[in-house]
Amino acid sequence: MKLYTIIIIALTFLNCSKSTNKNESSDIREKEKLNFETEVITISKDQYKNESLSMTSLVAHSFGTRISSTGVIDVPPNGRAVISAQIGGYIKNSPLLIGDQVKKGQLLLSIENIKFLELQQQYMEAKEQLVFLKSNFDRQQELFNEKISSEKSFLKAESDYKITLATYKGLRKKLELLHIDPAQVESGNLTSVSNIFAPISGDITDINITTGSYVSSSDEIMAIVNTDHLHLELKIFEKDVFKIKTGQTVFFSLPESGSKQFKGSVHLIGKSIGSDRTVMVHAHIDEPHDEGFIPGMFVQASILTNESSGMGVLNKAVFEKNGLTYIMLMKSGENDTYTLEKIKVETGETSGDIIMIKNHDRLDSIGKYLVGGSHLFMDQ
Repeated sequence: MKLYTIIIIALTFLNCSKSTNKNESSDIREKEKLNFETEVITISKDQYKNESLSMTSLVAHSFGTRISSTGVIDVPPNGRAVISAQIGGYIKNSPLLIGDQVKKGQLLLSIENIKFLELQQQYMEAKEQLVFLKSNFDRQQELFNEKISSEKSFLKAESDYKITLATYKGLRKKLELLHIDPAQVESGNLTSVSNIFAPISGDITDINITTGSYVSSSDEIMAIVNTDHLHLELKIFEKDVFKIKTGQTVFFSLPESGSKQFKGSVHLIGKSIGSDRTVMVHAHIDEPHDEGFIPGMFVQASILTNESSGMGVLNKAVFEKNGLTYIMLMKSGENDTYTLEKIKVETGETSGDIIMIKNHDRLDSIGKYLVGGSHLFMDQ
């Protein structure tokens, strides 16, 4: 019985010893793995300054396949107005310059023409005739109803009255289009000047007149553009049309803005193919209008398809060594040195200047990561 007890105790001790050794071995392998993937490195603050290094953080970003396109910044049709005269005349007053901002209903210029006086004279004559003809029409209608007057006389009075009424209404409408108040004309205040007011709010982009010059009704006097609703008009090749969907993210840049990128989204997709085998895509701009965008500016754009969300960092924060990729996490900055931790990462797709970090869940989400200076660590 004692021998049996001793054997049981010995076997129990042996199993415990094996379990302990197994756990210790696992811990050692984990530590070796950790040491392989991370490494502490220091650089001086002078190096940081002289190399023009900086810090970045993990950011949420959209990744996917990009379709390249080109286009222009534009405004909708109701955001552009060409100013012309209803009736030609001589420019009497034009106080505006190219670049001036105007509000809807603001005075743009004044035109003078003797024909405006003639229209007002004809309007007054038609109004006076209308009073007489209306009275005659009412009288003839009464006589006709009482079988005193002939039908011919009644119809003649009716015709004269309605013709003059139509003339009166037509002349009144012409005066209103010329912004000449019919009430002022009826009071005897005639004018040879017609004012033109802004049909929309916006900026003056073109002026084709000078004071004293003559303009006809077909001349384009000036142009106004409202930039409150700027958008992109992009050209997409026929082979890429089926990949484009409304709501997809658009990245675009202007040659004048260097490498700076702006964002937008696909709003409408054209339903016809142009002679160059392209389809027009209408995209809205996300950026505020203080970026200096001007209608007609050329843009280079890319539309993000197969879009997925992820976490990433700036491209320049990632460097390669021996076929592996790393980033440098700022641990501390004491005295004259910065302490950094070199961490192995798995990278994915690149979108603009952001590269995806697949194993971001192992990283400090609010940590600061070094941007640039990869050559400093290649030998470390």
